[in-house]
Amino acid sequence: MTEPMPHPLPSYLNPKDPGPWGIYLQQVDRVAPYLGPLTRWIETLKRPKRILIVDIPVELDNGQVAHFEGYRVQHNTSRGPGKGGVRYHQDVTLSEVMALSAWMSVKAAAVNLPFGGAKGGIRIDPRDYSQAELERITRRYTSEIGAIIGPNKDIPAPDVNTNAQTMAWMMDTYSMNEGMTATGVVTGKPVALGGSLGRVEATGRGVYVAACEAARECHIDIKGARVAVQGFGNVGGTAARLLHEAGAKVVAVYDHTGIVHNAHGLNTLALFDHVRTAGGVAGAPDSESLTPEEFWSLETEILIPAALEGQITQDNADLIHTKILVEGANGPTTPEADDILSSKGTMIVPDVVANAGGVTVSYFEWVQDFSSFFWTEQEINHRLEAMMRAAYSAMSGVAREHQVSLRTAAFIVACTRILEARQVRGLYP
Repeated sequence: MTEPMPHPLPSYLNPKDPGPWGIYLQQVDRVAPYLGPLTRWIETLKRPKRILIVDIPVELDNGQVAHFEGYRVQHNTSRGPGKGGVRYHQDVTLSEVMALSAWMSVKAAAVNLPFGGAKGGIRIDPRDYSQAELERITRRYTSEIGAIIGPNKDIPAPDVNTNAQTMAWMMDTYSMNEGMTATGVVTGKPVALGGSLGRVEATGRGVYVAACEAARECHIDIKGARVAVQGFGNVGGTAARLLHEAGAKVVAVYDHTGIVHNAHGLNTLALFDHVRTAGGVAGAPDSESLTPEEFWSLETEILIPAALEGQITQDNADLIHTKILVEGANGPTTPEADDILSSKGTMIVPDVVANAGGVTVSYFEWVQDFSSFFWTEQEINHRLEAMMRAAYSAMSGVAREHQVSLRTAAFIVACTRILEARQVRGLYP
């Protein structure tokens, strides 16, 4: 009898191509020696609680029926309902969504929010579809994942190529299916539907606070500090503006249209105006263009990658000359690049703390929706900054105690909290 051929390993289990999920598993393995008796539960971190893959059939404007693949992954809910964004991108993969959901578990625990981690996505290039088509796609996706989301189950939010309007469609669809208005099923909604003030800028504001805390620890004066930013959207743009207002010199900005540079500092407000008109930073006044290699090679005090994951690798890490790298994006630095930069003395403020401002204000929105009592933007910013500083302080303290990197320290803090919850809850049945 002929033996069956072995099935090829999925990409996230292939050591030659670990993918985002493989990178996350490497990060967990690095933390294991510091978990003590909780190591008994470490497989909890390596296995998503639930993975849902859905087909999304939609009638397009031209009458044709198109099918899209959607995902919702709930990594861990030991500390509370799942929390995580939904991204629309042509390159979305299961490995990516799994990793992002796991990083959300770590992020929520690192900031000590009562959430677990989740993430969703649809493999689609939204630029190819009309607003009406995107609405139908969003509503069908929401209906398909409706059984596993909810204000006390799993709360989606905006991510790459999704926004407040997307969340409004998701909230309305879920509410219609439930027969009641459920504002708390998503966060990042329009303020008119129970959204929170300060939510749009929250992630970038958190990156700014993390950068300031790191600079203080490294005895670097923000005033006059040279800053380079990759990505100029809600995250990179907000962080750049706040750093500019604090006296830093934003010397370079890199987005999908190009790279602009001014050694004396770019005017971020003028750059925002240019982006609104031109659609990107390329060609901004009072700037020169750079190649990617020249951008990564700039000497700076603070470098903020705030685009997509996997931007800093072993291929370009040697080029980087910065004192502090603050991860505005999720997973922008590969483990190999992490080691290279650490060996050069670069302080890396990891994504799970640096960009946790968004999920923190999402938590505020969720709380406000439950109570139907809403805070001022000043109150929200004050609470956000206090929680970000507390999270940074806890991470920094563990890093000093164990003589480890800030990333490993953040994972020690977060994984300890997650596994303590798992341990005291026990197993059912």
